[in-house]
Amino acid sequence: MEKITFFGTHSYDRNTFAEINKNYGFELVNHRSFLDAKNAEMTMGAKAVCIFVNDTADRKVIEILAKQGVKLIALRCAGFNNVDLAAAKDNGIRVVRVPAYSPHAIAEHVVALIMTLNRRTNRAYVRTRDGNFSLNGLMGFDMYGKTAGVVGTGRIARCLIGILKGFGMNVLAYDIFPDEAYAKQAGIRYVELDELFSESDIISLNCPLTPQNRHLINRDSISKMKRGVMIINTGRGPLISTEDLIEGLRSGQVGYAGLDVYEEERNYFYQDKSSSVITDDNLARLLSYSNVMVTSHQAFFTQEAMGNIATTTLENCKSFFEGKELINEVK
Repeated sequence: MEKITFFGTHSYDRNTFAEINKNYGFELVNHRSFLDAKNAEMTMGAKAVCIFVNDTADRKVIEILAKQGVKLIALRCAGFNNVDLAAAKDNGIRVVRVPAYSPHAIAEHVVALIMTLNRRTNRAYVRTRDGNFSLNGLMGFDMYGKTAGVVGTGRIARCLIGILKGFGMNVLAYDIFPDEAYAKQAGIRYVELDELFSESDIISLNCPLTPQNRHLINRDSISKMKRGVMIINTGRGPLISTEDLIEGLRSGQVGYAGLDVYEEERNYFYQDKSSSVITDDNLARLLSYSNVMVTSHQAFFTQEAMGNIATTTLENCKSFFEGKELINEVK
């Protein structure tokens, strides 16, 4: 029986993987802590480790994993920016991921953030529960006829674009590999980033994090945007310079921000910090703004997505153990 060591697990991870594992029969060992250099030796006896977005697999960690006999890092997510791929290659460790688990889930969460920020339904709910039925401060805008700028046009973005077009919005898109056939079919237009920034009422980031697009949203790019723009990020936190975003919010250049990810989320997201003081000044500041909505990296979190994540992850491991082609390998 092959052993897989999991890090950063919660009850929903353990329950879903245990159910799907009935079809595979692996030995699953779960750890609540995130993977780092302090606990990497806990992988003894496992040929594969399974990690998520807040685990660390840098060179130091990977060298420890290799000494423990680990041969596979299985990401139960699409992003792989937390893995040092060069170090993995140097140490003979292969890396696999889940490239798509439910693009609909994430696209729908983008729209949930947009609608909540626009129509202030979160504030209205709290008010009416307290018997306050005033409409002051709750005015939104029609999405019909507005322009949305979508950065990245992968599977998630294409689901999102379909929803936004359903609202009657104009859609501008940017991708380093534009697909003109798709653009024609979807009724959208590819533009350069500067035009997307200047023409969009709402900007959604739906691209992976790379060294080239780190802090894609910064003081300079924000200055090119429409005053009062709405920025939504369900990609990765470092796509946005948090300090520059806060400056934009304070000046009114940015009218709304919906963040399912955050630059320094590792110390907070997926944990209950309700009895603790938020010592991250930038996060505390964002949480204090009425025109900002922060969710805890939950855009993927649907029943369908969790099932797909577990199935693909265990199928990736099965292919590795059986010496088959790794169709989801990151190289």
